[in-house]
Amino acid sequence: MKHTLAMAGFGGMAGWHYDLIERIDGLTVAGIWDVKPERREYARSRNIHVYQSLEDLLADQSVDLVLVATPNDVHKSIAIQAMEAGKNVVSEKPVTLSSQDLREMIQASERTGRFLTVHQNRRWDEDFLSVKKLLDEGRLGEIFRLESRVHGSRGIPGDWRQEKEHGGGMVLDWGVHLLDQALLLFPGVKLETVYATLTNVTNQLVDDGFTADLGFANGVHMLVEVGTSNFISLPRWYVLGRDGTAMIEDWGREVRIVRALGTDEKDVVPVRTAAGLTKTMAPRRDDSIHSEEEPEVSSDIREFYQNVMAVLEGREESRIKLDEAARVMRLMEAVFQSAEEKRVVRFEE
Repeated sequence: MKHTLAMAGFGGMAGWHYDLIERIDGLTVAGIWDVKPERREYARSRNIHVYQSLEDLLADQSVDLVLVATPNDVHKSIAIQAMEAGKNVVSEKPVTLSSQDLREMIQASERTGRFLTVHQNRRWDEDFLSVKKLLDEGRLGEIFRLESRVHGSRGIPGDWRQEKEHGGGMVLDWGVHLLDQALLLFPGVKLETVYATLTNVTNQLVDDGFTADLGFANGVHMLVEVGTSNFISLPRWYVLGRDGTAMIEDWGREVRIVRALGTDEKDVVPVRTAAGLTKTMAPRRDDSIHSEEEPEVSSDIREFYQNVMAVLEGREESRIKLDEAARVMRLMEAVFQSAEEKRVVRFEE
């Protein structure tokens, strides 16, 4: 069965979608609309059909799926217009700016009978899938702490992401990914507490970074961090378990794992520091640990659209549920609340 998609918005991310869709059987792009003349001209230079307006796009009877890839503040209005025009909708992340907006979008989906989903593409990131596999296999023993972060040193990109009215800032831009991943690591486990701080190093209008401590009901604490003024990046992932530690330095790097072998270390050689000796922080002997590196889990991002098509054909359930998107939206709101009120926020009782 063939499906036809049209793009509302044709910025850099929509261009990425276009290139991806060219490699997917059964899905084609009918055309695009963008409010910026230069983006429309760029589309024409690639021999992509350009609609006369958003209304023209929505009137195309050959289109059964609309990608909303505009600035964040207009996701809701375009998605609802598209569903009311009989189209199914894929919204770029974040799906919208507030829980109330998302409820209205879900109500429109239920009212029109149209499918609505959000492009949480980083569920397919190899580093995330590698950490999830490691936890599922229990190779580190009982997990007590995780750290997930992305660091850059160039500030916020010089576009609408710097502007509050358009839904800019790093919580909505990158936090939506990392917080979604965090919630997926412990399915069925309540997130009890959120404590967060924001940074405004390069931009006073929106957050250019944040740190959030997430306390889960299973006793795990997870640090989620985004920074845009970090000239020395910390590891992408750092996972601490009772029996071992794992680390992924950056995207595309191998997973480094160090596990205890169960050897009883009786003869610890103290570490000599300028201020004295310490046995507590002395390194383990080589015969008491096992170190290994393994490649990241492979993935195929085409599965996102393949799943969307399977949902439309009634063959599969959506891999990205709207209640999951709503939970992430509430979590982002809790991050903002915690930072503003300078306190721990109770999230799920």
